[in-house]
Amino acid sequence: MEDGIIQIVAQALLTATKVSGPILVATLAIGLILSILQSATQIQESTLTFVPKLVVAAVVLVLTGSWCLHVLEGFTREIFAAVPALLAS
Repeated sequence: MEDGIIQIVAQALLTATKVSGPILVATLAIGLILSILQSATQIQESTLTFVPKLVVAAVVLVLTGSWCLHVLEGFTREIFAAVPALLAS
């Protein structure tokens, strides 16, 4: 029983990493680029970093949204398929 729960938690963490990874990497890259740009030009405006990150996150979500939904759907199906085995033990 405990092994099954540990596997489910590990699989949930891996799925969360897969789904959030593209958005986090894209916003990290744009944040780094904008930070370097702000350092070079000495413009310290907080909205200058927030708005592009928001736009990039939205674009990445539109581009990878169907894949993320497919990954989450597969994980949900596996969890529901594993419930009877977890209840039996």
